[in-house]
Amino acid sequence: MTSTCLACRRRDTPDEHHLCPLCVGDLRDWLAEIPDQARLLAEFVAPGGRQPAGRHGGTGRAHAPAPVDLRVLTLLGPGRYDPVPGSDDDGTAPLLAVLDAWAGHIAYHHPAVTRDPHGTAHVRPCEQAWPAAGATVTGWCAWLTAYLPYALTLPVAGDLHRQIGDLVQRLRGLTHSAPRDHPQAAPCPRCDTFALVRTDGQWGIRCRACGHHLEPAAYDEHAAAFLHTHQTTTAHGTAA
Repeated sequence: MTSTCLACRRRDTPDEHHLCPLCVGDLRDWLAEIPDQARLLAEFVAPGGRQPAGRHGGTGRAHAPAPVDLRVLTLLGPGRYDPVPGSDDDGTAPLLAVLDAWAGHIAYHHPAVTRDPHGTAHVRPCEQAWPAAGATVTGWCAWLTAYLPYALTLPVAGDLHRQIGDLVQRLRGLTHSAPRDHPQAAPCPRCDTFALVRTDGQWGIRCRACGHHLEPAAYDEHAAAFLHTHQTTTAHGTAA
C-alpha cells in the first residue's frame, strides 16, 4: 500500500514509509553534509583561526577581530529543543540540540525487548539514544542515518525532513558553502531519466527525479552497459 509523501506531497511512498525515495535521499545527504558544515562554522569562533572561504579575513592584523555573529554562537552553543510538531520553533535552536532531540524522539518510539529474571520478554520504548561515535554532531548524524529506515515509518517523518532541511539551510547561509551536483552521462536505471548526479562529499550517485541511489561501482557498470547499447544501436543504424 502506498501513500503520498509527507515532505513533498507529490510522490508516492513505499510500503509503511511516509517519505518518497527522493526525499529520503535528501535526508541522507543532509545528515552526511552537516558534520562538515559544523566544522566550517566552528572556524568562526576558533581562537586565532582562519575564517572559512567566502569570508573576508586575514592574519597579523593590528586591530581587534570582528565580533562573532550571534547566529553562529547560537547554532554551536548548548540548548534544548522539542521536535514534536506544533512546538514553538523560531528557527534559532542549536545544532546539537536539534540532532539530539530528534534522536531521542525516534529512540523513544523504537521498541526495545528486555527479559526479566524469570525469562519473560517485555517490549517497551527505548529509554534513550546511544550514538556509538559519541554525543557529537558527527555521532548524532551517524545515529540518525542508521535509524532512518525506522524513522520513515513514523508519522513525524515529514517534520524530520523539514526541520533537518531548515537546519542545513541555516548552516549554508552562514558558511556560504554548499555541495555541488555533477550530472552523470547515463540515465537512471529505474526511471530512465537523465537525472543522475554525483554530489560533492557523497559516496553514491542519486537520481533527482525518483530518488534512486547507486553505489559508484554499480553506476560504472550501468554506464558501461548503456554506452555499449548506445554504440551498438548507432552502429546498426549507420550500417542500415
